[in-house]
Amino acid sequence: MFDSPNSITKHPGNMKKLLAYLKTASFRKTALFAIGSVIAVVLIAFFSLSFYTNHGSGVAVPQVTGMNITQAINKLEQEGFNFYVDTIYVGDEAPGTIMQQDPDAGTLVKAGRIIYLTMVTMQAPPVALPEIEQKPYIEAVAILSNAGLKVGDTTYRSDIAPNIVLEVKLGGQTIRPGTKIPKGSRLDLVLGDGKGAGELPIPEVVNLDLDEAKVAIKGGGFTLGAITYQGSITDSTNLKVISQFPAPTDSVSTTSIGTRINLTVTQGTPDGN
Repeated sequence: MFDSPNSITKHPGNMKKLLAYLKTASFRKTALFAIGSVIAVVLIAFFSLSFYTNHGSGVAVPQVTGMNITQAINKLEQEGFNFYVDTIYVGDEAPGTIMQQDPDAGTLVKAGRIIYLTMVTMQAPPVALPEIEQKPYIEAVAILSNAGLKVGDTTYRSDIAPNIVLEVKLGGQTIRPGTKIPKGSRLDLVLGDGKGAGELPIPEVVNLDLDEAKVAIKGGGFTLGAITYQGSITDSTNLKVISQFPAPTDSVSTTSIGTRINLTVTQGTPDGN
C-alpha cells in the first residue's frame, strides 16, 4: 500500500525516497512516455477530424445569379450540386431569372451540397385595382405604383376638370376598382382635357326606359346624376323616366359637357310602355 501524504510528512525517510525516485532515469522515461502518449492522441484526433471533414478542401460553388433557371440548374447538376428553388416577384426582371443564391459563388463546400436559389416567379400575383377615378393624374400614378401597377398610354376626353382620371383600361377593356389584375400590369388612363366648358344639346330622356336613358346621357357627353324613385317599385328592371333636370326647353337647349343630369323614375307597365 502507498503511504498517505500524512505518513510521508510524519516520516521524513519516505520523502527522501520519493525525491530520490523522481531523480531516477526510470521516472523520467515514464514521464516522457506519458507526455508523448497525450500528444500522440491529440494529433491523431486532429488529423482524423481534418480528414473526415475534408478540412481546407472542397468544391467551389459556381456563379448562377443572373442566369435563367434552366441554365442555373444545368450548371449545378453538371458540377454535382443539389438545389432548392424559392420564388419572389420582381416586376422589372424577366421571369425565371435567378436573383440570389446561398452559399455565394466561390464558397468551398462538399460535393452534393444543396444550393438555395431565389428565382423571379413566372406568374405575377393578383392585386386589386385601387380607386383612382376622379383623382388627379399625379396622385393616381403614385397610388398605382404603390400597388405594383404601371401607367401605360393616356388619352383625353372632354371634361371640365383637367387631368382627372375618368376611366381605367386594361387591354382596351374598361375595368372597375377592386378588379383583380396581375401585379405589374400596365394600365391605360382616360383623363379629362379641361375643355368641358363647351356646350352640347341636352338629351331628351323622358319616357325612355332607365337603361336607355343612361346610354343617351353618357353617349351625349354628360354624366348620370341622382336617380329619384317615385311610387311603389316592384320590378327594378322595368323603370321609366318621368322627369329630368336639366331638361331641354324652348329657352335652354344646351349645357356644358359633363353636366350631371338627374332623373326621376317610376315603375314601368308590364308591357314596357
